[in-house]
Amino acid sequence: MHNIILKIISRHFTGVGHMVGAGIYVLTGTVARDMAGPGIILSFIMAGMTSMLAALCYAEFGTRVPKAGSAYVYTYVSVGEFWAFVIGWNIILEHMIGAASVARAWSGYVDSLLGGAVSNITISLVGEMHEQLFGKYPDFLAFAVCISYACVLGTGVKGSAWVNSILTVVNLGVMSLVIVLGFYYANFDNWTHEGSGFLPFGMGGVVAGAATCFYAFVGFDSIATSGEEARDPGYSIPVATILSMTVVCIGYILVGSALTLMVPYWAISPTAALPEAFSTVGLPWARYAVSLGALCGMTTTLLGSLFSLPRCMYSMAADGLIFSFLGRVNKTTQVPVVNLIVSGLSSAIIALLFDLQKLVEFMSIGTLLAYTIVSASVIILRYRPDITPLIREDSSLSEPTTPGSQSGVSL
Repeated sequence: MHNIILKIISRHFTGVGHMVGAGIYVLTGTVARDMAGPGIILSFIMAGMTSMLAALCYAEFGTRVPKAGSAYVYTYVSVGEFWAFVIGWNIILEHMIGAASVARAWSGYVDSLLGGAVSNITISLVGEMHEQLFGKYPDFLAFAVCISYACVLGTGVKGSAWVNSILTVVNLGVMSLVIVLGFYYANFDNWTHEGSGFLPFGMGGVVAGAATCFYAFVGFDSIATSGEEARDPGYSIPVATILSMTVVCIGYILVGSALTLMVPYWAISPTAALPEAFSTVGLPWARYAVSLGALCGMTTTLLGSLFSLPRCMYSMAADGLIFSFLGRVNKTTQVPVVNLIVSGLSSAIIALLFDLQKLVEFMSIGTLLAYTIVSASVIILRYRPDITPLIREDSSLSEPTTPGSQSGVSL
């Protein structure tokens, strides 16, 4: 029983660590200012409830098909190759856009810390982009961040379980700091201001905000896909999933409340909401503390996306669903180097050009499709309880050491 509890705690921290990233540090400001106002609290509740239902579907698959590979494997063993092909490409795009959006958010935070120096220099040297889907300016810092982390992963460096746990604790500590200080400097007039009130954009804005906030909960599938390591997946995975989703949802609600109570929703910074909010109330030291925690959280999220992306491509190549040369692994580093080059460069180009908000919307659409297919596959799995998945046991990829992370290749 003691070992089972430890496993639940480990998976709990893994799920929280994967979800607490760019979503809480960036989306909160964008959604509160442009979509829902203080009603972002209701948006997080709606997105959290929807994500909980999807997470329970993943948890059921994780207990009945305890193999790494996430939605791709679940679709493959339940509805066949065609839908697995669709979902596989969907996951590739999801990780690619996810890495680009986190890199763009990472760059925005650094730019905020430097007082807008990065954006001002780029605009003065290169100029602005005026296309609808593109960002205001080409983000060369985000491009460099993607390339740099891809190079680090290309050396075969494995994440440490202690490092992952420490960064997760830092994230939770920063969230706690934001909540405590936010409620201490709260001004409830920001929720009752004449002409705007608690729902300045109405329920339509709350629903639109919930669709965007859905992005903040992406990452809970890391718990289900760790079922291969669990001694009792039928108990530990559902419990860890429910605990992680509950903790993250409550944390998001409290952070959204603290932010909109400190600063009127129309004065929130869209790129670095929390640091700028503390500057507004005269706490510059808190601004830097929050920025440090944000960069730590986004770094782990970015590394996770860039780690999973080439391995998903490897899995599909090994199954014959995409080009076979993407199934090659470097003998020295045990890393699919070609996949890493393609995925790292593609993510960097997307981060260079596209606007963060548009990237979040694209990713939310792709994630919704994956969750829908998995939820439908659960019904099929229940009527076909004796499914025997096709499992490859001869994978040459090295396994990560970060708790709950997976190579995505043992299909």
